[in-house]
Amino acid sequence: MNVRKTLILFYLVGLFGLKSFAQQTLTLEDALRIAMENSPDIKRSMLNLERSRQSLRAQQAALKSKFSLSVTPFDFTRIRQFNTFFNTWNTNDSKSSSGNLSVTQPIKWTDGTLSLINRFEWQDAYSEYSNERNKTFNNNLYLSYNQPLFTYNQTRLDLRELELDFENTYLSYALQKLGLEYQVSLNFYNVYKNKMSYQIAVEEFNNQDQSLQIIKNKVDAGLSAKEELYQAELNLATSKSTVQNSQVTLENSLDEFKRLTGISLMEDIDVIADVSHQPVNVDIQKALDTGLGKRMELQQRNIDIENSLANLTRTKAYNEFKGDLTLTYGIIGTNEEYEHIYDEATRNQKVSLSFEIPLFDWGERNARIKAAEATLNNQHLSMENQKNDIIIGVRQAVRDLQNLEVQIEIARQNVSNAQLTYEIKLEQYKNGDLTSMDLNLYQIQLSDRKTGLVNALINYKLALLNLKIESMWDFVRNEPVIPDVKSLD
Repeated sequence: MNVRKTLILFYLVGLFGLKSFAQQTLTLEDALRIAMENSPDIKRSMLNLERSRQSLRAQQAALKSKFSLSVTPFDFTRIRQFNTFFNTWNTNDSKSSSGNLSVTQPIKWTDGTLSLINRFEWQDAYSEYSNERNKTFNNNLYLSYNQPLFTYNQTRLDLRELELDFENTYLSYALQKLGLEYQVSLNFYNVYKNKMSYQIAVEEFNNQDQSLQIIKNKVDAGLSAKEELYQAELNLATSKSTVQNSQVTLENSLDEFKRLTGISLMEDIDVIADVSHQPVNVDIQKALDTGLGKRMELQQRNIDIENSLANLTRTKAYNEFKGDLTLTYGIIGTNEEYEHIYDEATRNQKVSLSFEIPLFDWGERNARIKAAEATLNNQHLSMENQKNDIIIGVRQAVRDLQNLEVQIEIARQNVSNAQLTYEIKLEQYKNGDLTSMDLNLYQIQLSDRKTGLVNALINYKLALLNLKIESMWDFVRNEPVIPDVKSLD
């Protein structure tokens, strides 16, 4: 029998040790790190950011010189055509090889294009009509420049739009991270609050059990009526039910927390948090200045305004008067022998100036411009509303923080008073001067005060996080929340 008891004892100890070893204890920083790694929304934002970055790099690369080489090693053509002037059929056949090398350089400042092109060709042609065969080498080397006139710079506008898209994508990514940080923190502290509520319920159950033992001894000694014992048993049962309800609430919140952070639902976890109150000095003017200067929503509204201006520029170019200038200069050499290809070179020159002149469009262009201007004005209104929302949000966050500091001190005093009151009433209960029902009321009061203090401390932590998001300044660490977007690649 002793051996059996020993084996059971070792089994229980081993099982408890294995569970404790397998349980993962998380801090808030651990939870945030895990959530950032597992969040599908963050992953999508990162992919979108990479898309925007690579699109910008591609556009920047397109502004550099582009080298292109096309080669036709062999080309054979035989055509039979009817010549109406001589009223006869003629057969032509030709064999050729050619290559084309071009260097194209966009000019960002003028929206022009400078091209250097060299086309080299060898041709062997035969005509049935003249019964002659012609073999020649031909090389055409020329420099060409094309310049749009009286219109906007499309190259710079396209580049600027991609820069704004990258900046806006980064801001969305940063906002996504802040939003996830708030959600994870909210759920983390909710789990911690439920954990503390469970511990308070267990403590209350132990107190009720102690009260039951006291009254039971007094009833057995004939010092108290049995009604007091019945009431104490009811209080203990109620307290046990509270413990079970608190445990269910804790486990449910743990499941929700695991789903949010991407932790396996089968994994056993626990949370620890430092909710000690350390007052933080907040300068409301600094919070307003940093909020209005660094809030990413305002930067996004600025991007919307700049995009609307770009759209207005394009709209004004719709069906407008514009021109195009083309300049070409080069030399063409043709000879039957390659080494003498430039003996009788010919200059290749071209100057072309063309205009596109709209005549009448039934007011289409003006209507499009007014629509684009209305969109731009709407973006300006959104900017003003966003500024007002930020000012109100920062002020409310500072007021909430200041109010919670007062509430924490009151909650601490309430816990201290409730604890002293319960200890005094417990002594009265032991001496028979207080009923079980009355003692239960003071026990409930003590539990409520402890829960209130935990809630006040957690609300203060969440209020600090809310102020951090509203003002884009971390007053705990005294540093900005995110780096300057201009410093990004």
